[in-house]
Amino acid sequence: MSLSNEYYDGWVLANGVRTHYTWAGTEGPAVILLHGAGPGVSGEVGWRLMLPALAKAGFRAIAVDQLSMGQTDKRPHAWPTRGHQSLVDHVKDFIDALCLDEVYVVGNSQGAYIAAKLAIDHPDRVKKVVLIASSLIARAMRDEMPAPEGNRKLLDVLGYDYTREAMRKFVTMNTYNPSNVSDEIIEFRHQTANLPGSKEALQAFKEYQEKMNTDPKLWDRFSIRDALPKSKIPMKFIWGLQDKLSKVEFAYELEKKLPNIPFEYIDECGHQCQTDQPEIVNELVIQFFDAVPSAITKEEVTG
Repeated sequence: MSLSNEYYDGWVLANGVRTHYTWAGTEGPAVILLHGAGPGVSGEVGWRLMLPALAKAGFRAIAVDQLSMGQTDKRPHAWPTRGHQSLVDHVKDFIDALCLDEVYVVGNSQGAYIAAKLAIDHPDRVKKVVLIASSLIARAMRDEMPAPEGNRKLLDVLGYDYTREAMRKFVTMNTYNPSNVSDEIIEFRHQTANLPGSKEALQAFKEYQEKMNTDPKLWDRFSIRDALPKSKIPMKFIWGLQDKLSKVEFAYELEKKLPNIPFEYIDECGHQCQTDQPEIVNELVIQFFDAVPSAITKEEVTG
């Protein structure tokens, strides 16, 4: 099942994990697109409007289904038993499996944290990063380890119970204009969320999160408070002014802590800026990555 004929499915074995991805574009710099958390997430759902735009601008756009999400492997060996670090390591393994030396990265929500941590852990593999609306980064930038109960809302995924009704509630909370949420998107995400192994993988993730929220050593591995402000990788932050999940107040606080990262605020935009305001966000990403459009010939560029 696919939502468009403007992009394609791909599979690769990333360090033993059968990994699904959606791609568009065959030439140019590679851009890895990292979706957020939540029921039924996948590379295609999160980046369906950016994939073809990047391809037309001269990029190879690749939206990976992250560890144990989307159509990627959900067997026990592929569960995120080390929480977010498991996701970071899987993305790095995915990049290796595709034989990519350096990549541009875009991440939304939890995917923005994964993108930032990937750049911190592997600065030689990342050229530039665009971060979109991430309260998780705000949490990882805290000066002190927060109280364990502070993250329970995220762990419970807003009370999601694997029904279509709960899926619609969650998805509409992510968007600025609920009328833009089609029945096709709801059904697509509902089916994905109910694939075998999904619940067990999420439970493994939750169990690690509970440990991390009480163990300073594990929290230190998650924290990017010191590393992100020191990163030399060029980054840009995009945030929706009407974000209901990651309130814009998080962005204002982060802006003070990250003076070297420019912030762009978009009106009439919720948590998934790339689907709420695709034309604006696509243009911001393309300009920041500064690719030469595929329609322009070498002679036109040099002459």
